[in-house]
Amino acid sequence: MAKQQAKKSASKKKPKKQKDDTGRHIRTFWKIFGIGIGVIILVFLFASWGFFGSLPDETSLENPEKNLATEIISTDGKTLGKFYKENRTPVKYEELPDHLINALIATEDARYYDHSGIDAKGTVRAAVFLGSRGGASTISQQLAKLFFTEQVSDNKLERGLQKIKEWVISTRLERRYTKEEILTMYFNEYDFLNQAVGIESAASIYFDKSPSELTTAESAMLVGMFKNSSLYNPLRNPVGVKNRRNVVLSQMEKYDFITESVKDSLQALPLEIKYTPQGHDEGIATYFREYARAFMSDWIKENPKTDGSQYNIYSDGLKVYTTIDSKMQEYAEEAVDMHMRNLQKEFDSQNEKNKTAPFRDITEEETEQIMKSAMRRSDRWREMEKQGKNKEEIIASFKKKAQMRIFSWTAENNAIDTIMTPMDSIRYYKRFLRASLMSMTPQTGEVKAWVGGVNYKHFKYDMVKTGHRQIGSTFKPFVYATAIDQMHMSPCDTLPNTQYTIEEGKYGLLKPWTPRNAGGDYGGMVTLKEALARSINTVTARLIDRVGPKPVIELISKMGVDTKNMPAAPSIALGTPDVSLYEMVGAYSVFANEGVYVKPTLIQRIEDKNGTVLYQNVPETKDVISDETAYVTVSLMQGVVQSGSGSRLRGTWRGGHMYKNVITGYPYDFKNPIAGKTGTTQNNSDGWFMGIVPNLVTGVWVGGEDRATHFRSTAYGQGATMALPIWAIYMKKCLADEELNVSDENFKRPSGVTIETDCAKWREDNQDVDDVPDEFDF
Repeated sequence: MAKQQAKKSASKKKPKKQKDDTGRHIRTFWKIFGIGIGVIILVFLFASWGFFGSLPDETSLENPEKNLATEIISTDGKTLGKFYKENRTPVKYEELPDHLINALIATEDARYYDHSGIDAKGTVRAAVFLGSRGGASTISQQLAKLFFTEQVSDNKLERGLQKIKEWVISTRLERRYTKEEILTMYFNEYDFLNQAVGIESAASIYFDKSPSELTTAESAMLVGMFKNSSLYNPLRNPVGVKNRRNVVLSQMEKYDFITESVKDSLQALPLEIKYTPQGHDEGIATYFREYARAFMSDWIKENPKTDGSQYNIYSDGLKVYTTIDSKMQEYAEEAVDMHMRNLQKEFDSQNEKNKTAPFRDITEEETEQIMKSAMRRSDRWREMEKQGKNKEEIIASFKKKAQMRIFSWTAENNAIDTIMTPMDSIRYYKRFLRASLMSMTPQTGEVKAWVGGVNYKHFKYDMVKTGHRQIGSTFKPFVYATAIDQMHMSPCDTLPNTQYTIEEGKYGLLKPWTPRNAGGDYGGMVTLKEALARSINTVTARLIDRVGPKPVIELISKMGVDTKNMPAAPSIALGTPDVSLYEMVGAYSVFANEGVYVKPTLIQRIEDKNGTVLYQNVPETKDVISDETAYVTVSLMQGVVQSGSGSRLRGTWRGGHMYKNVITGYPYDFKNPIAGKTGTTQNNSDGWFMGIVPNLVTGVWVGGEDRATHFRSTAYGQGATMALPIWAIYMKKCLADEELNVSDENFKRPSGVTIETDCAKWREDNQDVDDVPDEFDF
């Protein structure tokens, strides 16, 4: 009985023990859970206190963006180029289209607007399913990783600590910035490869667009690259990129950002990449951008930050607003490209039987001297000298064949791979004719187009401002303007076209100076207008003898031409001085601007990354000649285009085979008022054309690197053949583009003009003149 009672008693106590065990297990669970939570809290606290490595300070969080590219911006708002360590240009949230934002959220962080930096639901899901159903990283965490994780660790423990720090940083970013600001920073920071850092560069490089112009499909492609831009590289893995883009479009449909039918239609589209590299050698205005780089390098030395440190043009995100018009720049480059391809063919053809090609009219000794000089000026020579190589070693290296990429007008991308010695490559490059163009608004000094050469990648030397060449007959309008200013001469005044001698001793001459006319044409009386139109040397000699060389030099000095090394000799009247195209355009602008010189301007203002103006250009102006003198000189130069060496602009010139082979774009058939002057130097080494319409002055130079590189005859080597076609092609494009507002009106006539410019009698006497023979272009 007692045993039975004991069993009953034991059976009654057993459930109580099980109940106690369950309670103990629950308490143990909560203890472990609490300890776990505590550990997590401690880990985050330790991380926030810097136990696992330093965290960004308040200043870094306030200004996390780094290595921002300096942007060179045209007057019409287009990006001409950038200077950068990383090609990053920040954009504002308002510049991001909705479908780009939606694509990112749908793909990377669907609950972006519902969390504060850490997606708890996503984190739990990732932990339970070990990431097989998606990761837990939020956009804020990814931004924290981009900004503050310099190198992602391969060690799992270290990577775990990095992840914790990124969580802490992401919550701080969420407290400091709005959701829109975080999205914008993420788009601005990500590296899309191929020099495309940030969405602005990516849109430009892959689609030649601004972010606001991206389509939904294009936005989806770029967002797809966020997963792994190295893997999803459009240039190397177009199939994978298209597949990834379609995944993004599916995500957008899943979260109701687009409909199923839109998704299906967009997924069927090809990628349609328009790859537009932004290297320093690519794009438009390459020569001008190098000028801008030099300008900025000088500017930052003289304009430090408030803390005394210097700005960095490669990382401080400066914006440089220029006067260059992107359309006019493109037209200028197209004109140079069109004509120089054509001209080079004729030049090469004429050199096929030339044993001294590409040189003419020089001895073997002179040829050897040119080649040796070029060798010593080469980059190879300078680099080997820096390496400590002696002269003999350096010279020997120029005779060893090597693989190289060289310029070619006929090859794709203008480059071919070949094997030759460095010395042979020097001679090869000597055969190419060079060209330059500068176009400027005379009233403001704003330079609208700047082409320093035929191809910046292969010909770095800038012939707009750095290069100086003899200017030939383009100097003559300065002599005529001085005569008009001093003696009130009229274009209708006549002078004898006979040989003229300035005696020995005058102006310091060591012997008498008797210039000749090209072609030996003399006789009769000619008006000043006819004399300039036909570029008659004897008349110009008479004029400079009347006014003296010094007043002419003083005039052009006021016009911005460097004259300190210019001799006060009468021979300057025929264009013997070396002058840059930059100076010539500035000087000719005085005639179009009623006698006022405005210094050419290229940089309008500079702003920092926050839009604060650091520099604002103030135009430099100077009264040089009276408005009447300027107007009369323009009238004289209109005669050059009406009946002189520039008359082919009117479509009256008949050049036979030259029209087909050399005169690119002819007939031009301009109807609007144009003033201009051609110029050709001795041996046809340099061809010039300076052309003026009321609100645009444009100069063109063409020639070889060496004066010994030239055409065999004036017919081909004159300015009207080498340079004028570039001006004509360019102006045709500019006048056809009504948005540019290039004037086709008459030149403004000042009030109170007393000098006669009509010359009706002269026009009657020469009404049958169709054109002037080529030899009159000296």
